[in-house]
Amino acid sequence: MAGTVVAVGAMGFTAALALGLAAVGGAAGASQRVAGVADAAALAAADAAAGFASGAPCTRATDVANAAGVDVASCVVDDLTATVEVVGSFARIPLSARARAGPPP
Repeated sequence: MAGTVVAVGAMGFTAALALGLAAVGGAAGASQRVAGVADAAALAAADAAAGFASGAPCTRATDVANAAGVDVASCVVDDLTATVEVVGSFARIPLSARARAGPPP
């Protein structure tokens, strides 16, 4: 009987640990996805600022971010350099990322 209680407790602990690790892994993956979207949005804005793509730079960044399911929190274009911050969420946890694209400083 005591062995059964210990086995059930160990299984419960293992299940709880697995769920916790899955949640942390999912949040890490979502964070990397948001960072990638920030990079892509900044590149799109810099391309538009340099004339390689049509449209306004921040509009291009917003289009790229919205296509990936996140929102642009800020977009600043200084000459040919674009800095974009995007926000998303994972299980109601807010995630944000910032990226810069343009010629080297």
